[in-house]
Amino acid sequence: MNPPPPGSPIPEPWRTASYDYSLPEGLVAQEPANRREDARLLVVPRSGDDVAPLRDATIPDLEGLLGPGDLLVVNETRVIPARLEAIREETGGKAEVLLLEHGEGSIRLMLGTRGKPSPGEAIVVADGALSLVLEENEGEGVWRARTAASSEELRNAMERHGHVPLPPYIRREDRPDDRERYQTVFARHDGAVAAPTAGLHLTPELLRSFEANGVARTAVTLHVGPGTFRPVLSDDLRAHPMHEERFEVSPEAASTINACRERGGRIVAIGTTVVRVLESAVGEDGHLAPGPGRTSLFIHPPWTFRLVDALLTNFHAPRSTLLMLVAAFATKDRIMEAYAHAVRERYRLLSYGDAMFLA
Repeated sequence: MNPPPPGSPIPEPWRTASYDYSLPEGLVAQEPANRREDARLLVVPRSGDDVAPLRDATIPDLEGLLGPGDLLVVNETRVIPARLEAIREETGGKAEVLLLEHGEGSIRLMLGTRGKPSPGEAIVVADGALSLVLEENEGEGVWRARTAASSEELRNAMERHGHVPLPPYIRREDRPDDRERYQTVFARHDGAVAAPTAGLHLTPELLRSFEANGVARTAVTLHVGPGTFRPVLSDDLRAHPMHEERFEVSPEAASTINACRERGGRIVAIGTTVVRVLESAVGEDGHLAPGPGRTSLFIHPPWTFRLVDALLTNFHAPRSTLLMLVAAFATKDRIMEAYAHAVRERYRLLSYGDAMFLA
């Protein structure tokens, strides 16, 4: 999307300020619910001529909102303990590394440190367990680096020394239990530095109950990056540079989703990450294509969704791209009404908070 010419008026759908709301700090969940299924659920019928009112419910009530013929699509990415303490070898200064992507000998990372690092500088990570040499500065703290460590050594360093990369609005250090709670029960593929949070509410028992009621399930993968927490800073959201994330759609998932669409079944996305995969990989003919890919797709009003019929999602931060995505799905007015209700009724918000079901 091309940014608008300087000084041009901003039409309503693209005014960033239209996606703002007052977020009381006390409603930002700092801890998960006692049990995954203990979260509250706001049922939000999508706008229409005879739209039903908002309804307060709980996660177990999803059983009555799903039915035979529905297809749940989940994101099987696994959050890695990617945050590591480090030292700049030349200066001895403290640093923090967030490992974003890694392969044999190559790493993409986010580096937090005082001063200005330079290409060729060595960063010692995890009490010397890992050494990285900075190569290319991509901007906004993101670097490409090289290392002599193998992929297995990198994984071992993260498991032994890494911290769960909790979102910046969770104002506490991670704890051992976050390794389980900031992870979905169906997480399989390492690579995310943020959880696909809608899926945090689902349990094996709930999934079995859905299946017994004729609700099918398939999975895609999108490795959630740190850009998911980045607010839109421009006044016109068309000028916002969207972050890029890796995804994969297996042939089995593509076949299952296409078959559901062809028979008229309802596709239920568990989280905005699933929406981004499906909308990125769908073809002009409406069929989902299998394979790996990278997406920087920015979904916002106006948008025509081609594969998703219903969405389970958490509550998102003001002016965030995720809030804009759900506004595109249910209309901005409906979503801002839902958020005002959630604040008034003191729902727990953001990553460890409550959820909403849009259909």
